[in-house]
Amino acid sequence: MKRKLLLLILFVAFSAELIAQNPGLHNSTLSQAEPVSVGVSPQRLEKIDKMIQDAIADNEIPGAVALIARNGQIVYHKAFGTADASGRKLKKDDIFRLASQSKAITATAVMILWEEGKFQLDDPISKYIPEFSEPKILVNFNEKDSTFLAKPTEKQITIRHLLTHTSGLGYGIIDGDERMKKIYQKAGVTDLFTTKPISIEESVKKLAELPLHHEPGERFTYSEGLDVLGYLIEKVSGKSFDVFLKERIFEPLGMNDTYFYLPENKKDRMVQVQQKTNNGWTKYTSTNYDPDYPVKGAKKFFSGGAGLSGTAVDYAKFLQMYLNGGELNGTRILSRTTIKSIMGDQTGDLWGGGNKHYGLAFGVLTEKGEAAGGEGSTGTFDWGGYFNTQYFADPEEEVIGILLKQTRGQDNDETGWKFRQMVMASVND
Repeated sequence: MKRKLLLLILFVAFSAELIAQNPGLHNSTLSQAEPVSVGVSPQRLEKIDKMIQDAIADNEIPGAVALIARNGQIVYHKAFGTADASGRKLKKDDIFRLASQSKAITATAVMILWEEGKFQLDDPISKYIPEFSEPKILVNFNEKDSTFLAKPTEKQITIRHLLTHTSGLGYGIIDGDERMKKIYQKAGVTDLFTTKPISIEESVKKLAELPLHHEPGERFTYSEGLDVLGYLIEKVSGKSFDVFLKERIFEPLGMNDTYFYLPENKKDRMVQVQQKTNNGWTKYTSTNYDPDYPVKGAKKFFSGGAGLSGTAVDYAKFLQMYLNGGELNGTRILSRTTIKSIMGDQTGDLWGGGNKHYGLAFGVLTEKGEAAGGEGSTGTFDWGGYFNTQYFADPEEEVIGILLKQTRGQDNDETGWKFRQMVMASVND
């Protein structure tokens, strides 16, 4: 009896030590659980049902998939409304265009290679992509023919600049400067997505010839920097970008429904991008790109900044890996020390305004942001996507919230902030 008791004590002590040395080991599965088992109120979750249903009834959105996890357990995963203009009912495992939610995945891939000593973050990108060796800043622009004058920069663009959107590069179609939009268009830079037979290498090399908004490191300007880093990954790893992500992130984490381009047997799960018209919700059309890009076309362009599509569960696995300190289900993707750097303030006063700072992959809530209320604890990280998707993850409360929609041009959708605020209010332990 005494021997059994001694063995039990040793086992408990060993387990405690193992968990202490491996943060997240106790909560790494991302399995299903009842809300009350992880300190979440079922009654308060029901209010989220009503909020989303009301938004659909009020024509704010056509549909949404929502997922909430706590302590590595999924406690809420529901689909509401329709997936397309024909009225197909939205399903929990439907696939959404993640757009800029791709950026954090690309940044993670960069940091995987960084951990292997392939480069330093303050290396000039020209060391690996020589076309960036002579960056220039826009000085004058000719409206008649979109020609321009530019002057050489004093600094080189670094990998860190590209990760933090401080390189001075622009974003073409969605750029805030109309001059840059025209310059990028004339040069044939591929923004966001394409169904044409264009490679990321071709587009990035065209981008390298164009002027910058400003001196590298001087300001925060949302940019195609993560597309450049997608090409960097190809150069450094010797693998195509899509294969690298599959082998080093998607397969290890079990993200089985995340792709740049969907396989034939999954294309029917793709949610249609919709726009509001006088007749209700109709299929979105664009003169800048084909919104059907993930399921047709050449399927050659792997945009690190905007090209991935996936499910709510897949993205939750990615976020849970971060909450676990870099591992999921016993598979380590990053060191927790690397994640500490990723979450650190990389841009100072260049971005955020006090409530958030920008790290190497996410916006990160500050103490001031926590005090303002409704967005989570200090250190909560987040971002969203061009087609109206949002996510956040709170390391202190170990909460993940994901809300996926597929719309453009909506002007009265308040589900994003309401969802986040109500998720955090559902914690009741």
